[in-house]
Amino acid sequence: MKPVKVLCIGGSDSSGGAGIQADLKAVSACGCYGLSVITAVTAQNTQGVQSIHPVPRKFILAQLDSVLSDIGVDAVKTGMLLTAGAVESVVKKVKEYRLEKLIVDPVMVAKGGHSLMQDGARNILIKKLLPQALVVTPNISEAETLAQMKIRSIAAMKKAAVVIYGMGAKNVLIKGGHLPGSKRSGALDILFDGEHYYEYSSAWVDTKNTHGTGCTYASALAAGIAKGESVFDAAWQAKITVTAAIENAFSLGKGYGSVNVFGKML
Repeated sequence: MKPVKVLCIGGSDSSGGAGIQADLKAVSACGCYGLSVITAVTAQNTQGVQSIHPVPRKFILAQLDSVLSDIGVDAVKTGMLLTAGAVESVVKKVKEYRLEKLIVDPVMVAKGGHSLMQDGARNILIKKLLPQALVVTPNISEAETLAQMKIRSIAAMKKAAVVIYGMGAKNVLIKGGHLPGSKRSGALDILFDGEHYYEYSSAWVDTKNTHGTGCTYASALAAGIAKGESVFDAAWQAKITVTAAIENAFSLGKGYGSVNVFGKML
């Protein structure tokens, strides 16, 4: 049997809740085979990120070549790209190997407030990586940074999506879990494809254990797209997957526990 392959590019989370660890769990739960390229190693737990060690650009390139030249991939998902060199490496290989199914999760700040992307890296992501993306999946704060505007309403989410779309991504999926009022109205996400808006809504899950939500969402989306689903359908399935993962989250440590994409199996 030939598996559907998803390459996850990002940072390693020592707590196992987010980053590459969350990516590979989500990809597996969605029935795909996950491969990985590590861009940074973090020392973190449920209370936050204590330290980050960036992987040198030369070694990021080596990992990318190892996977892409031999195994190949059906979709690529990027997460934490700490340095300008990390972003440049991904841009170079996306073009070189003509990778069209690229999902960019613009990870910028950890839940505890620790910066996960340097300013230089952010600028290159906007100028060079977003134009290569099939889908970009910012949360509210990331969308605010990219669009340079405050987002306090669904109308503002739609406006920001248009701005980010203008940066070159073919589809923009803004996750609305942090939108004011979501606890009352539910978690609403907006997908914009350049012509139409699509809304994905779920009931609010009252829990603090949401570590890895964004990584899981984007990776599930990448898995769906790798399997040949449309962006619209893959986004809907990813929304269902991440909502269930939050409902079945683990209570770990003294801070924010991790989502559980395997649900009742664990």
